[in-house]
Formats: sequence, C-alpha cells, structure tokens
Amino acid sequence: MVNVIAQEWELSVKSRKFNFDWKFLKGDNPDAFNIKFDDSDWRIVDLPHDFSIEGPFKKEYASSTGYLPGGIGWYRKEFIVPDSIKGKKVFIQFDGIYKNSEVWINEHFLGKRPYGYSSFQYDLTPYLNFETQENVIAVKIDHTDFADSRWYTGSGIYRNVFINLTDHLYIKPYGIFVTTPKITPSEAEIHIQSSLKNEYDNEATFQIEHQIRDASGKKIIDCSSVEIIPANGEQDFSHSLFLDQPNLWSPENPYLYRVETQVIRDGEVIDCETTTLGVRAFHFDVDSGFYLNGKNIKMKGVCIHHDAGCLGAAVPEKVWHRRLQLLKEAGVNAIRMSHNPPAPELLDMCDSYGFLVQDEAFDEWEHPKNKWVEGWNKGEPSLDGYASDFTEWAEIDLRDMVVRDRNHPSIVFWSIGNEIDYPNDPYSHPVLGDRYKADKPDAKGMGAISKRLAKVVKQYDPTRPVTAALASVIMSNETEFPDALDVVGYNYQEFLYAEDHKKYPNRVIYGSENGRHHDAWLAVASNDFISGQFIWTGIDHLGEARGWPIRHATPGLLDLAGFKKPLFYFKQSEWSDQDMVHIGLTSFKEENPDQVYWDHQVVCHWDGNEGETVRVACCTNCPEADLILNGESVGVKKREDFPAGTIYWDIPYSKGTLKAVGIRNGNISCTHELKTADKPAKLQLHADTITLKADKEDVAHIEVNILDQDNNLVYGAENEIHCTIEGPGEIIGIECSNPVSHQDYKANYRKAFNGKLLIYVKATDQVGTIIVKTSSEDLEGCAVGIEVK
Repeated sequence: MVNVIAQEWELSVKSRKFNFDWKFLKGDNPDAFNIKFDDSDWRIVDLPHDFSIEGPFKKEYASSTGYLPGGIGWYRKEFIVPDSIKGKKVFIQFDGIYKNSEVWINEHFLGKRPYGYSSFQYDLTPYLNFETQENVIAVKIDHTDFADSRWYTGSGIYRNVFINLTDHLYIKPYGIFVTTPKITPSEAEIHIQSSLKNEYDNEATFQIEHQIRDASGKKIIDCSSVEIIPANGEQDFSHSLFLDQPNLWSPENPYLYRVETQVIRDGEVIDCETTTLGVRAFHFDVDSGFYLNGKNIKMKGVCIHHDAGCLGAAVPEKVWHRRLQLLKEAGVNAIRMSHNPPAPELLDMCDSYGFLVQDEAFDEWEHPKNKWVEGWNKGEPSLDGYASDFTEWAEIDLRDMVVRDRNHPSIVFWSIGNEIDYPNDPYSHPVLGDRYKADKPDAKGMGAISKRLAKVVKQYDPTRPVTAALASVIMSNETEFPDALDVVGYNYQEFLYAEDHKKYPNRVIYGSENGRHHDAWLAVASNDFISGQFIWTGIDHLGEARGWPIRHATPGLLDLAGFKKPLFYFKQSEWSDQDMVHIGLTSFKEENPDQVYWDHQVVCHWDGNEGETVRVACCTNCPEADLILNGESVGVKKREDFPAGTIYWDIPYSKGTLKAVGIRNGNISCTHELKTADKPAKLQLHADTITLKADKEDVAHIEVNILDQDNNLVYGAENEIHCTIEGPGEIIGIECSNPVSHQDYKANYRKAFNGKLLIYVKATDQVGTIIVKTSSEDLEGCAVGIEVK
C-alpha cells in the first residue's frame, strides 16, 4: 500500500502521525532495505507495534523479561511525495524503537540508535523522490539478546512515528524551552528560549512571535521581535513575557496554558510550535521537604513500567488515561518513570492530571547488571544490556531525554540512574564487609560518572534538580556519587533516614523506591525532612518474574488489566482525602498479628466454612469503622487503636453479606460490602465508553465479570471465555492478570482470573456499530455494542 503525503497532511500542518500501513517481517533479510525488495508477503501492521508480545511464552526465554521472545524484525513503508512539498524539509521522528534500530530511506542509511527508549529524528529531505516515484523507508530492529533487561521491554517500533514538515528556516527539534524564573501571586515571568536553524545559503531576516493562551484558547499576552541568522547558521533567541494573576499548576489544580511560537518571513508563517506551560515554582528543603507554590506537600508516589500486559509495550493512549485516572483515585500525586524515558504522550497526561514526575534515564551504566534467566537470583544471569553502549551513547541519550521533556510542568526532577550501586551488581566496596567482592568494579568509579551525567542535565536544564535512586547508600556514601546529586533517593532504606539526616546536614533525602507496608509510609509522614516516597509499584508489569511458570511481577496497586487490587484500597486509606473503607479476609499470624500486608495477604471476597473463625481486615481513613454481618453489628473499632494501619475483627464465618461502615463525627460517611457468591451462572460485560472515533486509534475497555444467578461476582471463577467481534473494530488484546497464564495473547479466548477479564477493542477507520459477544461453557453469554463515529 503506497501512501501519498499530500493526502495525509495539509501542507500547513507541521507534524502528523506516520503510523498506518507498514509492512512487517519477523526475521532477518539483509536485502530488505532495497527499494525494489519484494515485501508482498509481509504482514501489514499499524504502529505502535510490539512483536515480542505476540509470543509465545517459553520457559527457555528469560524470567527477567517475562518469558517472551526478542529477535530481529523489519519494517517497511512506501509513500509518494508530491511536487507541492518541494522546498520543504521533511523529517521522520521516532518516539521509541526497541532496539538497535537501523533506518534507511531509498537505500540511504540514516543511522543507528542502540537505546530502545530514546526519541530521535532523521532528515529525509536530501534523499526523497517526488511526484510519481515511490519512496521506501526501511527499519531494522535487532533484539536478539532478549535477556537484556530486568523487566519486559518489548521489541519493534513500539511508540509513535511522525513526519514533520518545515521550511529551510525552522525551529530546531525540541528547540523551544519555556521556564518561569519568577512567580509571585500577582505576576509570573515567562522566559522563552527559541533555537532556530537557517539552512539557506543566504542570511535570513524574520520575525519571532510568541503568544500565551489560557486553557480556553484565549490569547492573553504576546511579544515579537525581528531577528537575523547568517547563512547556514543556527542561533538561540530569548524573550520574556509577564503574565498577570497566574493560575498556578499543582496536583489539585493542573492548569495549563500554552505558548504558541511562530516564525514569520515576508508576512508568511513558515514554522510554528505549541508548547505546554504550567506555571509553578518548587524547591526541596533539607529540613522540611518538598514545596510546590510555597506549600509543603508530601509526594505520594508510585513507580511504573511501560507495558500493559497483553498489549506489551505498544500501549494506546486511552489505556494510560484509564490507568492514571485510577491512580489519581487512590490518592497518588507522583509518578517515577522506572527506569527509562517514557512515551511523550504519557508525560502530556501527567501534566493534565497533575502528577509530579521523576523522569529517569538508566538502569545501568558502564558495567552490566544481572538479568536473571531462570528466575530471581537463580542460575546463571545474562549480562547483556545497555552497558555495552553506555560509554558511546549515554550523554547523547541523556541529553535527548532532557531536551525532549523539559517543558513538562509535571517533571520536578531528573534521575540519572536506578540502583547503579546495587551491592556486587555490579559495584563493590570494602564497606560491605563480608559481602565485599574484590573482583567486582570499584564503587568509587560511580563518582566521576555521576558528575559527568549531572553536568549534562544541567547544561540543558538548569532549573530542576538531579537525583538518582540509591540501592546501597552505605556503599555510595564512601564515594562521590551522592555529592553529584541535588536530591538523593533512598531505595528501601528508611532505617537510614534519621541517621543520614544528622550525618549529612546538607543532603536532601526522599524515598525513591519503597515497600508497600504502613511503616514505610510512617517514615515519610513522621519525618518533615523526607519529601515523599515512590512505592514499588503502581501497576503490575511483565518480567521480573520469580521463576517459571510465573511470568510477571505482582506488587502493583493495579493488576495487568488495570483492575484494583486490595493494595489499591490500603494505599487509598493512607493517601486519599475522600472518605473510604474496604474489607477483605486475611490470614491469622501468631507473630506481628497487627501487621497485615494488603499486597499479598488480603483477599476481598466473603467465603468460608460455616462457623469457622476468620479474620476480617479493614482499611479506612475514617476515625472509626463498624463491621456488620447479615444486618448485625460485630462492633465499632477506632483506627487509632491499630497503629499498623489495618483494623481487624476475628469472627465466625456466616454465609451472607459482610458490610463495613466508615464513621466520621458519628455519621456514616462510606461503606463497602462483600456477598457470598454461589456457583458461576452468567457473564456480564461493561464497556467504559459507548462511542469510539473512527481513527484506527481509539480504544474501549470491556470488563467481563463472571456472576452467580443473583449477580454477585464469583471471585474464584476461572472459566474460559471466548470472544467474537463484528463491525468496524478489532480485539487487540484480552488480559486476565493471572501470573501463571501462558495462553496466547493474540487468541480470541482466555481463562478468567478472580472472576474477571478485560477485553481491549480498537476502532478501525470505518463508521458503524461494533458488537462484542462473549460465551463460556455452561454460562449465559453476553454482548455489548459500541458506536464508531
């Protein structure tokens, strides 16, 4: 299929997605970059595309990356460029290719990019054919070293691709940098740096105009100037505007302005750029923590990886919207992008939802970490990974992350590394005592590298602090690594907070990665100098598996399908301002009976043996809670009497309805109930939307529940559910979230888990009605309709 650029883009539009109708080959062919290469038997795919998620799951693949394959893949796309585009510059922009991408246009090699998370551009202009001659872009991906990460990476062109059209006098890629150096209640200074390039052979005189518009699109203020760039030169220009009565950006009020920049020559707009602007000021105080717009707040953060279960690394925007909305509901106000630059659109969403963000660059530096193949700390690890490219590419990849992302108001610090100092993996130091390994790299080497990386960050963004997540602060304290950081992240080292605060009085400390239990949060809440925490994790993710048959990590507030887990409600009880209460069954423990772990010890259903004593766990942010069994109160308990954060009752099990009531000021403010379910009887479908856009991108989430005859969820049901679809849509994935499920992710059936499934449906470019039907042996089926407009 040959695309014509003029049909896909109006010439006045600078940037358009270039995602549809690519040809794909899983495998290698050294001639695939040739224009006349016969790709007629290749698959047609739309981007983003992840070929690893197509499987199959196999035990011989790596536990670290979820027992899914890597390999080599090729993509090709043919397109025609009409004569009307002559005189324009044409760039192709890739937002992420995993990994070792090589790109050709019309058999001309454009370059290679090893790192799988960087966004980058190539200039196609010198090599294009016009009018009736075809152009062929070819991309090779080499992910044969599939055990190259500690989590699932995916493979392929798994993020968006764009074609960008500009004049030969143009704003450089990511060439607008907007900062707010001075903010008062009455006025904010908006500083705009513009980087322009002139590729004409003559000096260029032109006008730069900046307009600031409010959230409704109304122009508030503007400025302009006449500038000159010499022939074949490039230059930076600075302007400042002053915004009256600024509406400040925050998690509670994520208000966004936009800056529109135009380059005007001879009365014609020849280039333009729109930049998001959130007006906010923040700083870290060594004794009292984090301040945003003068207000001291705690970061209630989660770490997240980039996959979405059955969708792999090619995650549609609507999927992230749903996930972020749920995290917001839990009281989360901060996100750590672990452990690599995320998709740009995810940062756009964080801006609009009001999340504070830590943008992170690397999981390893010049020495490789262990990537477990047989299971966590089992067998012989793989040492493949980014370390082999670090020396040549690290400063380039770090620069490109900062330059791409620095206009996002959500980002409040840059991380140059995660657990680089993990003891003996790879670095070691005599301070480790009996664990010291002299044959490992000397930990002192981290000091010089951290200084070099911090310098790169400051060169391109001097407005934000540099951080890193330290796994062994005791070891790193023997080096210059912490000294290179503006704020120092402690991973799972709450026991050092008070001691290091005294020992290093100028060090800003926060929890960069933390456990999910109540004590870890108390270490934040009870210490003013700790700015917050980022728990591991917000969402379950593929990889980091403990060993076959388990294929994914399960520490999230949400599971792979984005369903709420018991931990979701426990963190909500600690973090949310909205009254809530939630109950579930937990096990009896002789030691530390008050310590209940909601991530793996609580099951939120009501089932048991009649008369047998069971323990009911309750989390709430209300001062009191009452437990009611079949209409009779078991007893009111006070939250303050349970310092570990979980109220509990030991009661005889009785079939029926168990209800928890949250009480504030003597009044019922919230409830949660569990009902004993009978055997599975029917399927229930719920779609999160009744309409989709006919754009080949819009996605609906269809939740499948297995119910008994009285419409109660049957928590233990694992029936296999078959799905069919009619109309202008396709099923792009079915997720059950079962850690030991190895069913084909591209099949139209899957066994339920905890009585649930999630079906992802994507619209085509045609209008009409999508009908999704589900069936299961011995169960009453169900269908749902969605209009595509």
